[in-house]
Amino acid sequence: MKPETSDAHILMSMTYASRANPNVSAKDFNEILKQAQVNNAANGITGMLTFNKDYFLQTIEGPRAQINRLLYSLIADERHYDLQVIETRELTHRVWSEWSMNYATPTEKNAAIYLKYSTTIDFNPYLLSAQSANDLMDELSSKHN
Repeated sequence: MKPETSDAHILMSMTYASRANPNVSAKDFNEILKQAQVNNAANGITGMLTFNKDYFLQTIEGPRAQINRLLYSLIADERHYDLQVIETRELTHRVWSEWSMNYATPTEKNAAIYLKYSTTIDFNPYLLSAQSANDLMDELSSKHN
């Protein structure tokens, strides 16, 4: 068996938070999202992303080797910084199997969801527990569709 595919059966999930560089615009976010959707589909990665003007919060899932490769790419991406992994875990099945990258941004319609999981008046994913981050993403996803 080839080393790069030896863990293809091990499905992982990783959730991380990062800070957006101040010059990241809505147009940049749309480019990030489109790039993620194309790259993730090609690499067997699915997930959920939320972004406000200051922070990214993302859960990605897929084969362990692909998640590790993506993590290195994310760390090197200059559109954000201070990447902190909130949780990694093995999965028995995908949560986000329908989306190469689902997404949600704060709106008036979902503001209460962000507030429900925030420990402060402003959304700060660095202050979320792994469970709160998962619950937030699940609830945003159900409201988004």
